[in-house]
Amino acid sequence: QVQLVESGGGLVQAGGSLRLSCAASGRTFSLYAMGWFRQAPGQEREFVVGISKSGGRTYYADSVKGRFTISRDSAKNTLYLQMNSLKPEDTAVYYCAANSGVHSNVVVTLSRLYDYWGQGTQVTVSS
Repeated sequence: QVQLVESGGGLVQAGGSLRLSCAASGRTFSLYAMGWFRQAPGQEREFVVGISKSGGRTYYADSVKGRFTISRDSAKNTLYLQMNSLKPEDTAVYYCAANSGVHSNVVVTLSRLYDYWGQGTQVTVSS
């Protein structure tokens, strides 16, 4: 098993930046493909970005492409999400998730395929 804890959320003005972190503990971090999802009030959870176990492949939702960057640091067992040029529509609770069952170069985009989830961190972007 792996335990995930997100941090770094907060309130920011439109156009600003935040960096989210997801600290993993338990099994070896590099065994997991990782992803970020978000859920706004009254909406379904949506995929934001994913990264393969190796870190060599990433896949972004169109809504965040060019503004968000995912990265992982296996030495620190931490996943990151750098969010730039934030918009009010980015306001949501952001979750990190881990999948252990795929090949090392696969990016997982479906929430139902993730085995472990963090508790979420709130990001609020004011206009």
